[in-house]
Amino acid sequence: MKTSLRNRIEIFRGDITKLKVDAIVNAANSSLLGGGGVDGAIHNAAGPELLEYCRKLNGCPTGEAKITPGFKLPAKFVIHTVGPIWRGGIQNEAKLLASCYKNSLNLAIENGIKTIAFPAISTGIYGYPLNDATKITVDVTIEFLKNNQSIEKVIFTCFDEKTYQVYQKLITSHQFQ
Repeated sequence: MKTSLRNRIEIFRGDITKLKVDAIVNAANSSLLGGGGVDGAIHNAAGPELLEYCRKLNGCPTGEAKITPGFKLPAKFVIHTVGPIWRGGIQNEAKLLASCYKNSLNLAIENGIKTIAFPAISTGIYGYPLNDATKITVDVTIEFLKNNQSIEKVIFTCFDEKTYQVYQKLITSHQFQ
């Protein structure tokens, strides 16, 4: 039975490291060796094994994605993707951000992942304007899900109320086909 597109998308306000999903996505830096924000929280919750595993991956270019085990996280996998740093929108930021989501979702399919949770990639210290980033995120994800039935649930995880409200407004107003 085909599940409706709207029912395959959820918005959650809270800590991504607590979600019991097949994979969580890490808004990583290009070294993949941990940092601040969601990246630091994921590394802390997963334990030191994640850092050791990531050392062997030789980093990750912006817009690409790599997968690791979840170690001590409730999630079986962590998909690490490197979002663009906002530079005024003149350095392919939109294309790179869209690639983060597409490449993460493709890795999910390749690894049999059915449920995946994303943070708001690049909207923290990387400075991507929240409304613009959310529109790209939602549009890319919905388009991807239209063509791929194997992903059962995408959860947009929002750390704060402002981000949650932006996602809520956009998802609610979206015309699902």
